[in-house]
Amino acid sequence: MRLPTTVTALCLSLTTLPATADVVGKVSVDWVGNDIIVEAIPDPKVQGVTCHLAYFDRSLIDRLSQGNWFEDPSYSAVDCTRTGPITMGDIDKGRDGEAVFSEGRSLIFKSLKLTRIYDAKNNALIYLAHASEVTQGSGKMSLSVVPLP
Repeated sequence: MRLPTTVTALCLSLTTLPATADVVGKVSVDWVGNDIIVEAIPDPKVQGVTCHLAYFDRSLIDRLSQGNWFEDPSYSAVDCTRTGPITMGDIDKGRDGEAVFSEGRSLIFKSLKLTRIYDAKNNALIYLAHASEVTQGSGKMSLSVVPLP
């Protein structure tokens, strides 16, 4: 029996899950408990590269007073650096890049993503932090580049 294409694609995507993040910082920004979270994300396919991703985390008080219970802002910042000898695994070298990390920022409509893009001409890896929104998209982004040896 052969599985339908969508089921096969889903199974394959589950076996290559993006990296997991480790919270390394939490900075309080106001009296209602809103925070900026900083996470370290080692690239799962490029040994020796670690990205630090910062994003805004809304507090319960802010959610109660502002409404919009199930959504955090899309703002993010990223910086990636060489943390050891760089060894590239089997990465996607296409123009669309490859997801390194993804985290939900609303109940179903928004995700915060870290995408790796290979720049062969300039011998570099580009890491793009961006929000992905189903309904309107988002132009809020941050970029970091790691030169390859």
